[in-house]
Amino acid sequence: MMADKAEPVPAPRQGPRIIAVGSGKGGVGKSTLAANLAVALAREGRKVGLVDADIYGPSQARLLGTEGTRAVAHQGKLVPVQSPCGVPVLSMAHLTPPGQAIAWRGPKIAGALIQLVEAHWDNAELLVIDLPPGTGDVQLTMLQRFKPAGAVIVSTPQDLALMDAARAAELFTKGGVPVIGVVENMAGYACPHCGEVSDPFGSGGAELAAREMNVPFLGRIPLHIAIRREADAGTPTAAGEGPQAEAFAALAQAVGDWLDKAP
Repeated sequence: MMADKAEPVPAPRQGPRIIAVGSGKGGVGKSTLAANLAVALAREGRKVGLVDADIYGPSQARLLGTEGTRAVAHQGKLVPVQSPCGVPVLSMAHLTPPGQAIAWRGPKIAGALIQLVEAHWDNAELLVIDLPPGTGDVQLTMLQRFKPAGAVIVSTPQDLALMDAARAAELFTKGGVPVIGVVENMAGYACPHCGEVSDPFGSGGAELAAREMNVPFLGRIPLHIAIRREADAGTPTAAGEGPQAEAFAALAQAVGDWLDKAP
């Protein structure tokens, strides 16, 4: 008699719950949003870590003011770098010389992601994962090995970005990961001289796309020069005060409320 051998059921993974921050394309401000979301969640009192899974284009070291700090290993695992704003972070920028091009194929990329996620995160209850744009090797490794609790999709308002955002959301849905919602980034520009608000990338597109995908709309983050300046300086906007910080705080509250209600 012949029978198919049953596949072993993997044991439930212990450790922090994972929030994946993804986009279908680059240039939508996903990394800046991921850094500020992590900081805003930490300001809510949650124990948060941040993983820069954009292996080819790591930027979280600069965004969180930890450039030049080298990550070390302890008992075979990496030790996250503590940022000035209190959020521990790991990035390839903490493991390679500044400016060095990372030209790796898929299996090595997957191995790097595993090391970053399976680090000494100690008492962290949440890991925000800044994924690279698109739907490639890193996303597949994340879905297959770590299974995020949910995903936040970042898009700018214009149609081209929204098309790719829908593809990113579909990947998570097919992988059995619920989409927490869609964020409209770079939404509305207030002129610093006259105060008039314009919409260089359009307006409302992400909210409409969220409705069409039947997922929550998490809000809008304004296109403001202060966010860009503070990102470049390694002082995340969410760590301060003012309207821009409040926008990130509202996003963190929406994500936190979703997590509190999720099984």
